[in-house]
Amino acid sequence: MGGDFTQAQDPFDLFAQWFEDAKASEPNDPDAMALATVDADGLPDVRMVLLKEASPRGFVFYTNAESAKGRELAAAMKAAVVMHWKSLRRQVRLRGAVEPVSEAEADAYFASRARDSRIGAWASQQSRPLESRFALEKAVAKYALKYAVGEIPRPSYWTGYRIVPTQIEFWSDGAFRLHDRVVFRRTDAAAPWTRERLYP
Repeated sequence: MGGDFTQAQDPFDLFAQWFEDAKASEPNDPDAMALATVDADGLPDVRMVLLKEASPRGFVFYTNAESAKGRELAAAMKAAVVMHWKSLRRQVRLRGAVEPVSEAEADAYFASRARDSRIGAWASQQSRPLESRFALEKAVAKYALKYAVGEIPRPSYWTGYRIVPTQIEFWSDGAFRLHDRVVFRRTDAAAPWTRERLYP
């Protein structure tokens, strides 16, 4: 993206431009993002997930709702994300409320996944103790046999979440650590954005 991004008026438009740049330049997983949640004790937890949709409605990812992240999201319904693109020396941070996607959205995305990935969603009891690799392979074989013919339905526990941000920060590397930072804030999803430049 050319020009001075610090003058951008809409964070979703700016994100879309940066994301396209990342898809053209990042060698691996430009859609990877670190998702932060907190557990029942308030201890932060973070892991990598893949961004599957970005629009003014929010930022969507999919997971097992019975996983650690799913349980933490259900308890707090808030999350934070950072996306870092080394090839561009840029990052985007955002945080806000979390809402589940609709059943129709989850069904449509699940149906678009590779068949083996859909089998894996049935076989994996994500985040729970696994006695051996063999136990996982056995579960995969079981569900591959069960769904050998026809469509593979979406497990009820496999769904998507949409982060509806109230804050989005754009960071671009600068010489001598004089980075450019701009943060957009709003009080809720219906409120207008304010824009502020930050010291690096």
